[in-house]
Amino acid sequence: MNVKGYRLKVFDAYRPATAVKHFVLWGIEDLDQRMKPFFYPDLEKQALFKLGYIASKSSHSRGSTVDLTLLDMDTGKEVDMGSPFDYFSEVSHPDYREITDEQYENRMLLQSVMVKHGFEPIDCEWWHFTLKNEPYPSTYFEFPVTAELLKR
Repeated sequence: MNVKGYRLKVFDAYRPATAVKHFVLWGIEDLDQRMKPFFYPDLEKQALFKLGYIASKSSHSRGSTVDLTLLDMDTGKEVDMGSPFDYFSEVSHPDYREITDEQYENRMLLQSVMVKHGFEPIDCEWWHFTLKNEPYPSTYFEFPVTAELLKR
């Protein structure tokens, strides 16, 4: 990636299974709609499960999935992918074509690099990739990640 003038910016990687459970409860029971305009403006929370944006068991909890984008090394800014990260809409599908050619090419560059290095994309989020040969494909980990633990 360095040769092409980009770096990777990781938004999300390992996520304890407990965090996923809280996210599921947020999606099912929480009536708070404050973030709806920013992340799922055209959908209801419950539809996020059916459409594949939220899973009741997340590959993030297996330590094999990463959400990321490209950073331009000259500017230090995120490359324009045509939609924000975690924007749950058809516009975030990797193959969505009603964006500029440059935005689509940026998505395809990220996807090609990740696939080349053993990751698989999903069909509804340009930022989401799972390691093809996961070491623990059936294990959902629960170890915590805290700033205090990282200092050790």
